[in-house]
Order: sequence, then structure tokens, then C-alpha cells
Amino acid sequence: MATDWRELISVLELRDCAPIGVAAGGGPSTNRSASAATSSATSCYRGSNLSLPYRRLFGGQLLAQFVAAAGVASPEKTVRSIHANFLREGLVDEDVSYEVDHRHRGRSFDTLQISATQTDRLIAVATVAMHVPDDGPDFQTIDPIPALPDADSEITVSLLPWEVRSLDDLNDPAAAPPHHEMWMRTPSADDPSAYPCVAAYATDLTVIGTALRPLDGFSQGGNGTAFHSAVTSHTMWFHRPLRTDDWLMIRQDSPIIASGRCYGRGDIITESGSLVASFAQEAVVRMPS
Repeated sequence: MATDWRELISVLELRDCAPIGVAAGGGPSTNRSASAATSSATSCYRGSNLSLPYRRLFGGQLLAQFVAAAGVASPEKTVRSIHANFLREGLVDEDVSYEVDHRHRGRSFDTLQISATQTDRLIAVATVAMHVPDDGPDFQTIDPIPALPDADSEITVSLLPWEVRSLDDLNDPAAAPPHHEMWMRTPSADDPSAYPCVAAYATDLTVIGTALRPLDGFSQGGNGTAFHSAVTSHTMWFHRPLRTDDWLMIRQDSPIIASGRCYGRGDIITESGSLVASFAQEAVVRMPS
């Protein structure tokens, strides 16, 4: 799992690098620094990786760094949505470069196309929409949320270095409905712009396990042995400002697993019942023949 919360925050601190075909200009800086002032149509940032006990990059790290790169490239706006496609396996022993192309710059909206590469290998791409929040109606329609489970319901979830509580067990191989609810609360971050990145990170972890729940004898813990899986695409929408150092409930379900793929969707809801973000994911799931 990630070493700790500090390590996760550290991989969000991107450094400047030169876009392909552009000479480097200046030394490295963090993702909260003068790199945000770039006026070019293309910019590039480099991020380090979590120290994981296996060679493949965690897709949640890529999602978090995509959001971080968009925040650097479009600092006057906030993230509205991200759609990412994972193309190849990323490796933990090599930094990831994020080349950001401004496809549209407007007074209210920016659209960014971001490519994640290692050496000359394109491993993932994302389209990120940024916006300036506006006034308007504020109304939601969601099912009521349950009360926050007590501390006896605290669980350990691999790759999540913070408090997690749940009444569900995705490692239970007994058949169950494809629904999962998980509460989480992180430590506070010095820079609030880290919170959307961390929320994106967290949504990549349990969708496949939720989709497998109706299959008796399978559970999330069987990846790599009982089955093999890989996320192919992930989309997230940010509806309202959020903080992950407040309790948030991730509620998700999976309406289908078929043709070697699964699909799941979810919402992130505050303890007071405010819907702050939604997400959807597709993944390849291959069972033994």
C-alpha cells in the first residue's frame, strides 16, 4: 500500500518538464509554483510514483496526477470533469510525464487534453474540463444516506492510507447484490487543491470488486489469481467543492458485467447529504477458461 498520507501528497507535487519537441526552460518547481503562469498552449509536468510492492502503476495515482496537472495548467479555474482512458501498463520505477494541451480557453471554461507517458510509451490520456463556478439553482435528488458507521466498522483498504469505515466486505466471496458503501476521511492537506486529486484517487479502487459481488466464489481480493482485471476508462464529475478531510460516503453500484467487461458508477456524498461528485468506470475482467 502507499507508505502513508505524506507520500500520496508528495506524488501530487508535479515538476516542470519540457513538452515533446520543446527545449527545457528553467529548473524544476512544484505544482503550486510559477509553472502555473505558463502562457504556452502546451506545458509538461513530471510526477513521481507511489512505492508499491508490485511493478504496475495504480490507476488512481494517474487520475490524481491528471487532476493535479490540470490545476497547474489552468490555475484560475477548478476541475469540472475528467475522462481518462488507460492504454498500457505503467511501471512504478519510472516517473510519469504529463503533457497538457489547451484545446480551448474561455472566460468560463477550459478544455485540456493530457497525455501521460513514460519514456516514449503513451500509457494514458485524459480530457479534463475546467470552469469558473457560477450562480444558479442548487437542487439534488438522491436516496437518503445512512448514518456514519461507528468506529467498530473501521476497515483497512489497500492503497488508502486514511480512515475507512464500511458495513460491506468486498473480500467476502459469498454472492451479494452489486452495491457497496464506504465512508472515508483523510488527514488535512496544506493545499486544498489536493482534495479533488485525492477524491479521484479513491474512486479507482473498489468498482471492480462491487461488480463481482453477484458471482459466488469471487471477491475483490482474487485479482491476479481467481481472475485478471484492468481498468480501461474512468470518468468523474465534480458538482460542488469538496474536502476529503471531512467524512465522505462513496456509494457505488454495478448494473452489468458481460463480454469480459464490467461497468460501475458511484456518487461521493458528504455526511450532511450533499452530493459533491459522481464517477463511472469500465474495466476488463477475464475469468479462467
